[in-house]
Amino acid sequence: MKITIASGKGGTGKTTFAVNMAWSLAQTGKNIQLMDGDVEEPNSHLFLNPTFTETKPVHVLKPIWNESTCEGCGICAEVCEFNALAAVNGKVLIFNELCHACGVCSQVCPTGSLTEQPFEMGQVRIAPDTGGLFFADGLLNIGEPSAPTVIKELNRLIDPEAICIMDAAPGTGCPVVEAVEGADVAVLVTEPTPFGLHDLKLAVGLTLKMKVPTGIIVNRSDGEEDLISDYAKAAGLPIVGRIPFKREYAETYSKGQIIAEVFPEMRENMLSIFENIIQLKGTEILMELEEDIPRVSANPQRIFEKGTATGFQEIAVISGKGGTGKTTVTAALLQLADQKVMADNDVDAADLHLLLKPEIYESQLFFGGSKFKIDPERCIGCGACERACHFDAIFQTPEKCELVDMPLYEIDAIACEGCSLCSIVCPAKAITRYENQTGELYLSDTEGGPMVHARLGIAEENSGKLVSQVRQHAARIATELQYPLIIADGPPGTSCPVIASITNASRILIVTEPTVSGVHDLERVLKLCQHFGVPTSVVINKADLNPEQAQRIHQMAERAHSRVIGEIPFDRNIHDALMVGKTVIDHGKGPSVEVLKQIWAELNKEMSRTG
Repeated sequence: MKITIASGKGGTGKTTFAVNMAWSLAQTGKNIQLMDGDVEEPNSHLFLNPTFTETKPVHVLKPIWNESTCEGCGICAEVCEFNALAAVNGKVLIFNELCHACGVCSQVCPTGSLTEQPFEMGQVRIAPDTGGLFFADGLLNIGEPSAPTVIKELNRLIDPEAICIMDAAPGTGCPVVEAVEGADVAVLVTEPTPFGLHDLKLAVGLTLKMKVPTGIIVNRSDGEEDLISDYAKAAGLPIVGRIPFKREYAETYSKGQIIAEVFPEMRENMLSIFENIIQLKGTEILMELEEDIPRVSANPQRIFEKGTATGFQEIAVISGKGGTGKTTVTAALLQLADQKVMADNDVDAADLHLLLKPEIYESQLFFGGSKFKIDPERCIGCGACERACHFDAIFQTPEKCELVDMPLYEIDAIACEGCSLCSIVCPAKAITRYENQTGELYLSDTEGGPMVHARLGIAEENSGKLVSQVRQHAARIATELQYPLIIADGPPGTSCPVIASITNASRILIVTEPTVSGVHDLERVLKLCQHFGVPTSVVINKADLNPEQAQRIHQMAERAHSRVIGEIPFDRNIHDALMVGKTVIDHGKGPSVEVLKQIWAELNKEMSRTG
């Protein structure tokens, strides 16, 4: 049995639940596997302290250019759907961070000057005996775009005789699709806040689209969760368990301890939840829920007073992992700033609008590249497309070709990366391209200024391209209004959408928390920012939860030529503000308000030094 633990966004307690469930079941003698499929920021190992006995490198085939045979025709750059090649003055430049390892360039090169060579883009680590369970995780190299490739290697390790618990990445993108693929049950971890409900709906849309039986876990349950219960009832989905909101649980987590090992009642809770989960195996999924798509307001576009700036600076607020309070901090800074353009770059699970309440005055469809389909009347069943596809997106159908006794083929639209290789190799010209709408971009007004945000469709690709579109529109508006500042809420992690958010930004503000996973993920995101040469500042949220880890963050920031510019305490008022859909500044209660004002002052100092 494969159980995938997912969430619409990070920070809901997904990894906490996965680790505690696996550990609790292992104590009963069951054959348990725990796979950490959050390969951008794997951190289950921080709680299990495994001894890895085997490390398997994960390779993809990327092009190598042979200058001596190249004629400089530029065909390779023309056909690349990901802008990973450029032909300049007879030379071919390859941008590995954009390359999706699709094989098109080497296929079309008339002189064979581009050849595919194995390129290590991550690894899988295996610890077969970790506290009575089998543990493995995947680790994507920083800056690499192909997380699903690593997750596929994890899936190959699944023992069909075991109970496999797969800890997926947050969101609804390709890495999550790969982690959910083949699951008997998907368990979605949420929390009883408007943010939690919004992101839960996205995750439910994905699992139901994939026809996987789905249950809900309410984490940080405090008895006031009608918004989750009402939604679950309306969607016809069971709440399979609840985890209480206790500070002692959070403190145990921050130390890297397994909560179920410290608190016996948590272990009993995990075993009870498992009994509810296994009841879902084999249940039939007949429905798909419609997405909540924002609508254009009937109100006219507001006219904002122009500024006097001759240029602008751009701050991107990011985090190594979800749930650190990144969006909460961003919304507070936006309220404290005067003339600014607001941007939500977290297009996979955009939440900033829940606090800023924008009025959309313009909506633009986003086409994130192409997809391909096979015409069954022209397909001759040769299988050339299936053999060529680097993404396992093409499969045989039960039907047979009428002309020859050969199977017909179809393309899995979710797995297809839109690279065009299949259409190039098809001898019957049976594969055609179609434009793939993957999301929408919105231009909006708020009481505090103009805002640009977007929505990426469930299980869609090219979030990095959509992030770039958001940034371009924000830059245009800032230039037109002569505003000196853009503040953007960025995505978590270290892959494509994060790279698209931080490249050429003026400063990165990293929000982290003093936990073993927070420290682990901060190290990776600091390395990413150093790789792209972007200056950083750090904010510690819930700083008093674990002073020892907070001190480690200070030391880590200093080593990375950064510094901590503020420490936000563990403040229940932040939760209360989110529950009523307000920013911390608007809510106006608790010690965090003054700390956020101090952070804004420090950030201004940093910007003035580098601007």
